[in-house]
Amino acid sequence: MTPSRHQAAIQAQLRSIASLAEPVRQTLYRFVVERSQPVSREQAASGVGVAHHVAKFHLDKLEEDGLLEVEYRRPAGRTGPGAGRPAKFYRRAAREIAVSLPERRYELPGRLMAEAITASTASGEPVAATLRAAAHATGERMGEQAAQLAGCRAGADELVTAVCGVLEAEGYEPRATFDRITLSNCPFHGLAKDYTGLVCGMNLHLMRGLVDSLDDERLQARLDPATGRCCVTLTRPRD
Repeated sequence: MTPSRHQAAIQAQLRSIASLAEPVRQTLYRFVVERSQPVSREQAASGVGVAHHVAKFHLDKLEEDGLLEVEYRRPAGRTGPGAGRPAKFYRRAAREIAVSLPERRYELPGRLMAEAITASTASGEPVAATLRAAAHATGERMGEQAAQLAGCRAGADELVTAVCGVLEAEGYEPRATFDRITLSNCPFHGLAKDYTGLVCGMNLHLMRGLVDSLDDERLQARLDPATGRCCVTLTRPRD
């Protein structure tokens, strides 16, 4: 079975992390990221005490796996026609890599809470109200994505598949049955454990925004807390 885009992204991140299991490669990575300036192959080889060809192999592998980025320039002091080709310099990649099993996504609630606090400060509304509004608006955008994926003539099954794809991309693990979509994990588990009412309320309004934007009364979001899964369940549309 072909992996989804979300599954492929996780696989790529796992490959990146697994790349650091090789001891020499990990040492070279640490050497590069601890420098304030990009590092050449020669500098890296000398810095960790390995042969130039060994450093080249592992640095290029780190670049391939998305852990390092490169730039090309001539080393200091080499100018003019006889300076040769620009050398390859390595630096830490800007891309963030994080894998958790089961998956957790704290960026989304962090962004929603920051948006809510900003709106509350500007308007004087309670933070709880602005958080609900921020979550609902974000859910609407998720619903719009699902509608685009499903297409204008989508039936119930196509709509469910599209909704599950959008939820999966946000870190949920949707499980569709004949009458509902159950979210078998909570991407915000750590926060929900300590701030249950706040986070579950935010999650409910996120899902309500999603289903409201679909304009399909057959799909509903409701609080349905249970051990080991998300507190919200989506009742499933049926043709």
